[in-house]
Formats: sequence, C-alpha cells, structure tokens
Amino acid sequence: MSRLRALFMALALVVAGGVVAVIPATAASAAACATPWQASTVYWGGNQASRNGRNYQAKWWTQGEAPPGTTGVWQDLGACDGGGGGGGGSCSYPNWVAGTWYVTGAIVRYTNGLYYIAEHENPGYDPVISTWYWEPYACGGGGGNPTDPPPTGGFVVSEAQFNQMFPGRNSFYTYSGLVAALSAYPAFAKSGSTTVQRQEAAAFLANVHHETGGLVYIVEQNTANYPHYCDPSQPYGCPAGQAAYYGRGPIQLSWNFNYNAAGNALGLPLLTNPWLVQTDAAVAWKTGIWYWMTQTGPGTMTPHNAMVNGAGFGETIRSINGSIECNGGNPAQVQSRVTRYQQFVGILGVPAGNNLSC
Repeated sequence: MSRLRALFMALALVVAGGVVAVIPATAASAAACATPWQASTVYWGGNQASRNGRNYQAKWWTQGEAPPGTTGVWQDLGACDGGGGGGGGSCSYPNWVAGTWYVTGAIVRYTNGLYYIAEHENPGYDPVISTWYWEPYACGGGGGNPTDPPPTGGFVVSEAQFNQMFPGRNSFYTYSGLVAALSAYPAFAKSGSTTVQRQEAAAFLANVHHETGGLVYIVEQNTANYPHYCDPSQPYGCPAGQAAYYGRGPIQLSWNFNYNAAGNALGLPLLTNPWLVQTDAAVAWKTGIWYWMTQTGPGTMTPHNAMVNGAGFGETIRSINGSIECNGGNPAQVQSRVTRYQQFVGILGVPAGNNLSC
C-alpha cells in the first residue's frame, strides 16, 4: 500500500449508547503529482503540493517552507508519477455521518455532493461550519483554496460564522449592517494574505465581543458616567448636551472629541446627533471600524496596523484599552480578549500568530 493511500485509511470512532465502533475511511487510489510547490502560495492543512518527484501534504498552515522542510509541517506522501496537476479526478471517500468522530485529514462526501477535508479532529460537525474548510476538497489535489472569493459580501467572515461567534447578540447588531459598513474603510480585513485578513477580522470581532458582552450591549451600562464624556475645552463644545457622548456601538465610542472626529471622517453628523450610533446598525459598525483603522488610543499603532504588520493581537488590546489593562493592569480582562480571539481564529481556520498578550 502506498503512503498516500495509507494516509487516508484513517479510523473514525463513533460513540453510540456507550459502545465504541471503529469505522474505516475508504481511500482513493494514489494520485498523480500534485501542483508543483510554490514559495508564494499559502498552503492550509490538507493542501497538497509536489516537489522533486514526490507529493507532500501540509499538516497545518504554511507558506515559504519548501517540502520536505524542517518543521514537520509537510507529510511526505511518496513518489508521484509526474502526471496531472493537482485537480480533477474522482473520489471514493465515505458519506459524512453526523455523530461520527473524524480525525484530522479525514475526507467525507457531504449531502451537497461535494467532498470536504477535516482541518481539525472533530465529533461529526457539519462540514460547512467552523471545524471544516468552507471550500470543497478537490479530488487528487488537496484541500480547499484559501484564495477563493470570500463567502458573503466580500467579507472574510460568513454570516453563519458571524452567528456562531455571537449566538446571543442583540438583534440591533446585524450582519448586513456590518457588511454595509465595510465600504467606509476598504482596507479593513482586506490587507495582506488571506490568513492576515482573517486574523484581522477575528481580532476586531474578539475585541468587539469583549466590549459589548457578545454584542449584547448597544450603549454603556453605567449611566453615572454619561456626564463625564464632555470635554468643554474643545472649540466645538458639546452641542448635543453634557451627557450625550457616552459609549455606544461595537467599540463603545465615547467623548465628544471622538464623536466629532468619527463624524468628520465618515461624513456623519455625530457631534450633533450621537444617537445615530445606537439607532443605525451600519453607522454603529462604521464607528467601530473607524476607531480600528485610524486611532492608536493609548497604544503606539492602530489595531489595523498591529494585525497587518505582524505586531500581534496584544497590540490591538493596547490600542483599545491598554492604559487600564496592559502591563499587568488587568490580566483577567486581557485574557478574556485573548481567549475570544483564539476561538474566533479557530472558527475562521487560521493560526492565532504571536504576541497575543500585552
């Protein structure tokens, strides 16, 4: 039996009524040489590439490391016959069965007729949700293509993934409102590789989750703070009232000078009508993205630049609330953000990267 064929003779465990059954996964015949490895290509767990007459399969995300590599990311599948280009072919993998335990790399035929490869070990999750690639598996050529068009509205987070991230969200925070807000800053979650784009989206939404209790709160809950957010030294003052500039929206926009700056940037009358942020979902999302893309807060860079330039998720925390939480100020709050970020990158199928804390 070839190493390629042996790789997919994975055993899946099914637990039913306390009885553990062993179900073998049917394998396809050995493939021809996959598409030749390229240094610029991003390979995800399950993707295949050929080099020097051998096929290799990525165990996890990698870019720039030529097979066989030195980190163990590449699984040597054995010699290939030199034909083919990594696509097409036929599959003979088993039908997906809910409740079956699938190991990493298992391939199944879903009810829509497409084949999917498991990115992570999982207890029979539906192949179109978080634990699986949303892209179908190409027979004879590896996993899905992470450069395919994003699932919805040009955003790297699908509506199903958004709902999974925020199962108890307030109905005000609509996915459609978020997608509509993307036009305000086209570089948001669109800069860098597909992995970086998904990491940035996960980082933004993780901080949003923390700031709003899972998109539950539209406005700041401590009303005693409301009068404190008017800085009368600003030349434009507080035309909407002393207590009108309290925290609102996904990153809890507050202070008259922030409402003024955001309004000017977005072309909205937020200084005179700050209530727009709590009555219009698209406006609310735009203010959150405005802060993310343009403000350094107590940090040294914008959250967007922190993710795009590789500074890490921890620097997004510093830019949002670092003066209170970072450098040991409130480690529990920092960990709450980090934990949520790790969950969200898992949903989007990308690694978390380095420098998670501040």
